[in-house]
Amino acid sequence: MSQENTDILLRTIEREKAARKVAEKILESKSLELYHLSEELKKSNAKLETLLDEKSSQLEGVFENIVDAYVVIDLQGNVIKFNDAAIELFGYDIDKEPLNVMDLVHKDDAEYALMSFVKLQEHGFFKNYESRIYTKNCQVKWVHINASVVFDKNKKPIAAQGIVRDITDAKNSDEKLKESENRLSTLILNLDSAILLEDENRKIVLTNHKFCEYFKIPVSPEFLVGQDCSNAANESKFMFDNPDEFVTRIDTILADKMMVLGDEISMVDGTILERDFIPIKNGNEYKGHLWTYKNVTLSRNYRKSLEAQKQKYSSIIANMNLGLLEVNNNDEILLVNQSFCEMSGFKEEELIGKKGSEVLLLDTGLDIIQNENVKRLKGESNSYELKVKNKAKKERIWLVSGAPNYNLNGEIIGSIGIHLDVTEFKALEKQKELILNELENRNEELNEYAHIVSHDLKSPLRNIDALVSWIKEDNKDKLDTRTHQNLELIEKTLETMENLISNILTYSSSGTLQNNDELVALNEVVHNIIKVILIPKNISVTVVKELPTVFGDATKFQQLFQNLISNAIKFTDKEKGIVEIDYSENETQYQFSVKDNGIGIEKKYHEKIFKIFQSLTKREDSTGIGLSIAKKIVELYQGKIWLESEKGLRTTFYFTIAKKI
Repeated sequence: MSQENTDILLRTIEREKAARKVAEKILESKSLELYHLSEELKKSNAKLETLLDEKSSQLEGVFENIVDAYVVIDLQGNVIKFNDAAIELFGYDIDKEPLNVMDLVHKDDAEYALMSFVKLQEHGFFKNYESRIYTKNCQVKWVHINASVVFDKNKKPIAAQGIVRDITDAKNSDEKLKESENRLSTLILNLDSAILLEDENRKIVLTNHKFCEYFKIPVSPEFLVGQDCSNAANESKFMFDNPDEFVTRIDTILADKMMVLGDEISMVDGTILERDFIPIKNGNEYKGHLWTYKNVTLSRNYRKSLEAQKQKYSSIIANMNLGLLEVNNNDEILLVNQSFCEMSGFKEEELIGKKGSEVLLLDTGLDIIQNENVKRLKGESNSYELKVKNKAKKERIWLVSGAPNYNLNGEIIGSIGIHLDVTEFKALEKQKELILNELENRNEELNEYAHIVSHDLKSPLRNIDALVSWIKEDNKDKLDTRTHQNLELIEKTLETMENLISNILTYSSSGTLQNNDELVALNEVVHNIIKVILIPKNISVTVVKELPTVFGDATKFQQLFQNLISNAIKFTDKEKGIVEIDYSENETQYQFSVKDNGIGIEKKYHEKIFKIFQSLTKREDSTGIGLSIAKKIVELYQGKIWLESEKGLRTTFYFTIAKKI
């Protein structure tokens, strides 16, 4: 053998030795792994060895590849075995921490779990057990369990085993589906429209409360499910205005099997129903149909009323004395009524499409219209006066009430104006102003004249009174008794005439304001009156509660209260006379009262006594002017005066004055 071959052989031997060593190491490693694996199996088998006996060998590896959790427990509920799926589901490693099955059961399902475990031991198995469990990290999950008892060779139960499936997601989906179904069912039952769902054989699948209500069916909707509707139309037809037509129409719709919407039917009680028919198909296969009924009585009646109102107001607009004009945003005339044509002198065809400002306005009105158009675009409405020219080129004055015109989308598309020709009214207004100014001047002249006449009349009266006094004084021993009586009568007559002149002057000035307005404490005014007037001892005058402070002329308020209080005292005839002053108020006015227990006034005189020189008695101190003055003062302060009285018992005078003048 050559040296070269010898070297090759030696290298080959060396390689074989090296390979043998590697193989020995691998075998040693594998043996170690097998040893450890064998030890693990021994430990696992040891747990079951005393319990499972010959069954342990059969159970070993049966559930190695199962997807669901596999659990073995002893008869006390202690967990003996978890497969990988069980470990993943529950999160426990039973080799490291002992675990009882009750540690896994949800607290609310504990009683159910114990009952099921007893049932398992009694019957040897249970199926489709569902419960909630806790995982190690305290998650709550729903599980489905099928379990059976494990027996030894002597038929003695030694353990229990079960397949546990996580159904949490499915359970949540079921709950959501049930909630959705319940909501849908509740919605349909309480829907404001009547629902009737029939299958292809006209058996009721679903209906609701409204259907029972409309058709006067005295049972719940659930009771109708499964009922045959073939003869229902004939049984219900007499509830409708046209019974035979009602039945015929249903037969026609069912025969055509085509969708019908908005079919209107009238009932004998006046109810109007709108009916829809919707066929239900699965591909080309007819599966039934849906009827819906909606009560449209109110809307139909409203629509009829609206149409009637539209006709009514269209007629009114066409014939009213106010001119109606509608223009777009470019001031182009879209609509006019007959009154507008009469006001302007133009015919309708001469105005439609034309610009109102070009046809009707004077130059002075262009600025006004431009400003008003800006307001309309902002959505503002208002009234204004406008000078225009009619077809005859005569100037007229119109009072215009304008408002923006909107489309269905709420957009401003122009304006509508109501026009009133106030030309004559304006002329009358100017004439009225002239007359009022003239009346004011005449009143001033009359007041001045009244003062002059009063002075001029009183002066001769005083002279006569002085002359009579002198005659009496110079001839007191020469004149007889009758002559003295006649002279005294002359003096009384002169006094009466002077009082009459003074009262007339007071009356003429009582109805005018003298710009002496100030804050007047009426409580103080009335108490001052009570102090200065003569009040008999048998009469008491009281103020029920403190009177308010008002704004006005103190002198006029003094005249007003003094006349009423003096009247009450003057005509109180009782042994114990009572006069009471009181008031009440609201947001706009005060109401005062002066009450007495005097002679009373008959109803027929209640208006008469407020007229000048009207007195119901012949008393020398009654001039018939006091109540007339009171009435003028009350009206001056935008109030009214009246009385309530019972003849021989009492009288109460009421009057109001405005809080703001």
